[in-house]
Amino acid sequence: MNVHRSIVLAVTLAASLSAAGMHVASAQEAEAPPRQHWSFHGPFGTYDTAQLQRGFKIYREVCSSCHSLKLLAFRNLADPGGPDFSEAQAATIASGFQVTDGPNDQGEMFQRPGKLADYFPPPFANDQAARRANGGGLPPDMSVLAKARGAEAGFPRFIVDAFTQYQEAGPDYIHAILNGYEDSPPAGVTLSPGAQYNKYFPGHAIAMPKPLSDGQVEYTDGTPATVDQYAKDVAAFLMWAAEPKLDERKRLGFQVFVFLLVLTGLLYFTKRRVWHDVHHPAAG
Repeated sequence: MNVHRSIVLAVTLAASLSAAGMHVASAQEAEAPPRQHWSFHGPFGTYDTAQLQRGFKIYREVCSSCHSLKLLAFRNLADPGGPDFSEAQAATIASGFQVTDGPNDQGEMFQRPGKLADYFPPPFANDQAARRANGGGLPPDMSVLAKARGAEAGFPRFIVDAFTQYQEAGPDYIHAILNGYEDSPPAGVTLSPGAQYNKYFPGHAIAMPKPLSDGQVEYTDGTPATVDQYAKDVAAFLMWAAEPKLDERKRLGFQVFVFLLVLTGLLYFTKRRVWHDVHHPAAG
């Protein structure tokens, strides 16, 4: 899985910098994405199950029409530390997707409802079909998007981030992009045909039309149905998709840290016990 993620990460970065339909509007640098508060921030942070479920709803109803999620299987939706769907719920979700299978006895490929073992099917048959449907742009796969995107912190912020274990640059960037669309570019900025102005996007011109609007997706838990909330929820979901074992990794890291502290104490007192009667001659 890690090898596959690394490969897709490289492909995603290459696609985003070249033929992903990103048009340069000016040499002006994009604004730095504002940092958000995330439940999974820091060494003790964990994913918010309800937020991941809302984020999946946004992906399914909005993003999945253009963006694939190739490295995520339907069974992962029921894994511990994730959206926490039951296996029955995950199976129901899977059955709502059509998966290409085969060949059958006649040697032909066919479509069938998805199963838990299947991976999320791409919205297009191939990259060429995706480009044709999106005006020449290739929507990147979202499997590791939250780890592939980010923003430079600069000195001395990146030193502080090393101590605070800041690793939310990707979700911050996704949230900012989804909130960074403006109706018209500033004076002096010319967009290429079909491009949209986004103050957080490198070059400011992005081929993807504004995907979200207030009230577009209905929430049943009372959470505000706003673009800002949609962006936070889907960014959190994509962070989980890119790093589904985050909670487990942090828990294991804390256990190792405690073990090393105890071991250090035991070694220190053992040394004192064994060597306390040994007298060293004074240096002459």
